[in-house]
Amino acid sequence: MISYEELVQKAAEAKEMAYVPYSQFRVGAAILTEDGQVFTGCNIENASYSLTNCGERTAIFKAVSEGFRKFKAIAISTDTEEITSPCGPCRQVFIEFGEDIDVILANVSGEYKIYKAKELLPLAFSPAKLEEERKL
Repeated sequence: MISYEELVQKAAEAKEMAYVPYSQFRVGAAILTEDGQVFTGCNIENASYSLTNCGERTAIFKAVSEGFRKFKAIAISTDTEEITSPCGPCRQVFIEFGEDIDVILANVSGEYKIYKAKELLPLAFSPAKLEEERKL
């Protein structure tokens, strides 16, 4: 199984492919499936800003499009000195696939911190909560 250090490195490598002509803010992500597969993604901007896709979601959507639904961890790398957290929509996508996914946030130096998805989006609307609502 790949280590979290290696996953952070794959996210940093994915960041090199980012298409960011407007913000110049590169993000790379690498998601680890429960069975050890890794999918990477980068952010892809668009002149119509709402059509931009984050690196995190690019990686997750690639994995899902290949049939994977269970994830152990996602590493996210940016060019900042500080640890930068993902946006709200990305946090919600993490929750869709598991509240206990390890979210590894890395800075430009490769230093990182690990959080559970549920820590980054407290009181999230989740598939489990949707099931609870259906039972009422």
